Amino acid sequence: MEWLYDWSLISGPLPRVVTVLAAIGALWLLLGPTRNTRRYRRVALPLSVGAAVVLTVVGWIVVEKWWRPFPDPVELQVYAWIGAGLLAVLLVVVRLVTDRSLGRALASVVAALVVVMAAAVQVNLVFDAYPRIRDALGVPAANAIAFADVPPPVAEPVTGVPLDRAWNAPDDLPSEGRVVTVPIPGAVSGFAARDAEIYLPPAYFADPRPRLPVLVLLAGQPGSPGDWFAGGKLTETMDAFAAQHHGLAPVVVVADGTGSTLANPLCVDSKLGNVATYLATDVPAWVKANLQVDPDPRAWAVGGLSYGGTCSLQLATNHPDVYPTFLDLSGQLEPTLGDRKRTVDAAFGGDEAAFRAVNPMDLMATRRYPGTSGVFVVGSDDRDYSPGVHTLYDAARNAGMDVRLVEVPGGHSFAVWSAGVAHEIDWLSRRLGLIS
Repeated sequence: MEWLYDWSLISGPLPRVVTVLAAIGALWLLLGPTRNTRRYRRVALPLSVGAAVVLTVVGWIVVEKWWRPFPDPVELQVYAWIGAGLLAVLLVVVRLVTDRSLGRALASVVAALVVVMAAAVQVNLVFDAYPRIRDALGVPAANAIAFADVPPPVAEPVTGVPLDRAWNAPDDLPSEGRVVTVPIPGAVSGFAARDAEIYLPPAYFADPRPRLPVLVLLAGQPGSPGDWFAGGKLTETMDAFAAQHHGLAPVVVVADGTGSTLANPLCVDSKLGNVATYLATDVPAWVKANLQVDPDPRAWAVGGLSYGGTCSLQLATNHPDVYPTFLDLSGQLEPTLGDRKRTVDAAFGGDEAAFRAVNPMDLMATRRYPGTSGVFVVGSDDRDYSPGVHTLYDAARNAGMDVRLVEVPGGHSFAVWSAGVAHEIDWLSRRLGLIS
């Protein structure tokens, strides 16, 4: 089944085939014969279209105006494809209720399924979240291992800056890294985080083992740590880098910065959860206690996408002693629940000063960060986030940070974020003392 799991959902023949089949299915649902075709087309079809439109608009109002689970608007084309899927479901229900023909009923069910499938594929293409069937189904990657199978510490790890000058790869070095899933408890923060996913490069499985640097990565909102291994193509990027550097690559800890898929605790310590303490205290302490890595903060970096990008800059400005290096991929201008008032009320009880005390833009206006270095990455077509990223870059530079701003083709999607990590892994590894 491995060959099937690795079929692409964002390129190649599968998306095109599904789209063609969906077009045929839509024609059947709209124009195909029923027991009373004339009445179906004159009454049931217009009513179903109207109902689908109303439900989609209501959904848009609930999500964008009332519930607002996401800090920024969802693209309208996503709602359009959801509406198409709803219409297909409504039409197949009408056909099953009014038509007693088994053959036409089966054809209608199949037609509705392919339309819904095509809608899901099109939504996925907007975000590039699930590149393969494996990712969409949550099938574990072939390189996944249990944490109990991670080799214990070695007696004399290889050290040096840059590390690659002191490292000699053994002949039996694995060609690929491994991924482990493990809970990192909120021992100090009390934050109830989901399991972290950790990439260990081939060199981690050598003896003697090099003392490797650490990159803490954060997902977006909505999202989960596994997103970095699906849409983010993290394993492929790190394995490719390791193959060019004798098995060396950072240990990548993809920690949970939200607590659940839809939660938005703003990456601060507040009544929404002590996320800042979790990421700045609990995660580094656990990693240093349970993995053999370089403990020097100069060998540590934090990065993330969207919400995670915002969080990475928050950690870099609030805890520069822990994370003096950051990678902000399409981060927001400031942590937000949609607007400043709602954010301050929900997390800080209306205390504007408490918000400003941890907000990166306010901190960079009053503090200097001569030891901090970072990269801002944004999609060239990301009209919502690009202005804020440019503003943050200017503020960081004015605060004494050594920063760069990089634009890559694309919008606010994994196409940008995966490319951003691949583009910056060389810079990041030099900064962390891994390569010369």
